[in-house]
Amino acid sequence: MSQITTHILDTTRGLPAQNVPITLFAQNGEGWKEINGGVTNTDGRLPGLLPADEKLPAGVYRMHFATAQYFAANKEEGFYPYVDIVFEIDGSGTHYHIPLLLTAYGYSTYRGS
Repeated sequence: MSQITTHILDTTRGLPAQNVPITLFAQNGEGWKEINGGVTNTDGRLPGLLPADEKLPAGVYRMHFATAQYFAANKEEGFYPYVDIVFEIDGSGTHYHIPLLLTAYGYSTYRGS
């Protein structure tokens, strides 16, 4: 069972990306089941994505970042209306941090700590 956290940094501005809707999904069969979601805070983080005592089983997960709303709020034209990051976790109980480094015309991610 594992815990998942995230944050977004707008690397153009050098600031956390606020008010970005994020949804976490789990793969089930050939589809996806929504687990939870929310909106990033002033630090670009989504506290409470999962309850502290909820641990996810091994599997494939997808984090959906609705970036179009963020770009529109900043009066910026973005190339990516959303970013989906698909990743796999094991059942070891490890913490998985899935950050997004974002610009209007690019993004990157990595497994954080």
